[in-house]
Amino acid sequence: MSTLTEVASGYRAGRTLPLRVELVRQLKRRRTLVMGAVLAVLPFVLLIAFAIGGDPGGRNDRITLMDTATASGANFAAVNLFVSAGFLLVIPVALFCGDTVASEAGWSSLRYLLAAPVPRARLLWSKLVVALGMSLAAMVLLPLVALAVGTAAYGWGPLEIPTGGALDTGTAARRLLVAVAYIFVSQLVTAALAFWLSTRTDAPLGAVGGAVGLTIVGNVLDAVTALGHWRDFLPAHWQFAWADAVQPRPEWSGMIQGTAISLTYALVLFALAFRGFARKDVVS
Repeated sequence: MSTLTEVASGYRAGRTLPLRVELVRQLKRRRTLVMGAVLAVLPFVLLIAFAIGGDPGGRNDRITLMDTATASGANFAAVNLFVSAGFLLVIPVALFCGDTVASEAGWSSLRYLLAAPVPRARLLWSKLVVALGMSLAAMVLLPLVALAVGTAAYGWGPLEIPTGGALDTGTAARRLLVAVAYIFVSQLVTAALAFWLSTRTDAPLGAVGGAVGLTIVGNVLDAVTALGHWRDFLPAHWQFAWADAVQPRPEWSGMIQGTAISLTYALVLFALAFRGFARKDVVS
């Protein structure tokens, strides 16, 4: 006699909901196309702003990265990262990771996926890998478009450092790659928070908005200098540590600390998401 633990012949849990299927589903969603368009348009908006406002340099005694934006395509790409890392790049991460499970519940299709049957851990893993992959793609898209736009407008040249000196084009490209990688790692907290909320609610807007809102709260707390060294435990405190990579002599200590803080929070939240979803009564 068969038992309840037996499965159908040929069934392989690891082959359910393949990553390519989930990726195609997510790429076809309107919010993916809109988010990609917004990120691709930002460099053109900044280009127009600099064209209207003129040379950004020479307006105060202190030279900043923004003042070197028109020096070369590499500088323009770095400035785009600088103006977007604090908030704009948070949006696609929260959107892709917060919408992925909650939207299935909101459409009442989540229970049908599980009845397919797709194991719960497999479903979450597929959705998480695709969401993180799309988040990384969003972070790569912005500097790539900015580099192309900046090179066309200002020429291909070294990355000028505001404090003095310059990085040759090859070194600048590698440092910008390090910066993008660090920004992605620093945003893993937002990704994990959004993903955990997505497994707890049927409202995608609640998961996305909750992750963005708590990220903003973290930025506000980091601005409270009275907290002193307690701010070192806030992921927001290290979000711009990537700027240390685009110096003549890069400083890695800030990025190492930021990476450790981000990974710690992210792993805890991802674990909570998988643990909670495994026990959740899915009715939608």
